[in-house]
Amino acid sequence: MKFVRNGTMYGIADMGGSAEWASARPVRGDEPVFPERWQGRAFALALLSSRLACGGSNIDAFRHALERLDRAAYIGEGYFGRWLNGAELMLTESTVLAPGAIEARSRNLRGEHVEEPPAPRRSRPDYTPAPGSLRTVDAEPAFAVGERVRARNISPPRHTRLPNYVRGRLGVVDAVQPASVLPDTNAHFLGEHPQHVYSVRFDSRELWGSAADPFVITAELYESYLEAAP
Repeated sequence: MKFVRNGTMYGIADMGGSAEWASARPVRGDEPVFPERWQGRAFALALLSSRLACGGSNIDAFRHALERLDRAAYIGEGYFGRWLNGAELMLTESTVLAPGAIEARSRNLRGEHVEEPPAPRRSRPDYTPAPGSLRTVDAEPAFAVGERVRARNISPPRHTRLPNYVRGRLGVVDAVQPASVLPDTNAHFLGEHPQHVYSVRFDSRELWGSAADPFVITAELYESYLEAAP
């Protein structure tokens, strides 16, 4: 799902702080994991659907499916409704399901007697992802602990894990983490392209201006998201 704020296009991951969206409700410690039985089933179906659609576990492809849902499918049907809608999108795009198959089956269960679309000819991604996301790369890290860096000011047209609020902002490398699969390519089945990952410390006033309360946040950023600070 995309939306425009102050003339700039954003993705669903950047919706925080927008007054036009529903406010968050804090979770109580005594709440059940699945308040309703169907929610647990939705969780399991989404996990299984990701494996069917991707030829194996690919959390990046699932996240990309979620962020392409429209407002009603992403917000209007709740958290686990979102998971079901994302799973349906992945299964349809990978031709595990025919378009409209779930809607037709639901109508038949309600006694409407509609014709269900035939099962599609099955296709799968060109590669099957290896287990987990941690990888080993031969290249040395481009940045060192204590080094000043800038998050690149880019707006990728595809999936990315680069938060909008750090783009173009200066930070300091706190730690060099193990290399990991790059979500930007893995979500689109374009290869894993593993990279070093860095814990980068940002001052709140660098991110949100001098009027912000003073505190520090740390973001985990892939090497291609960063450039050396001037």
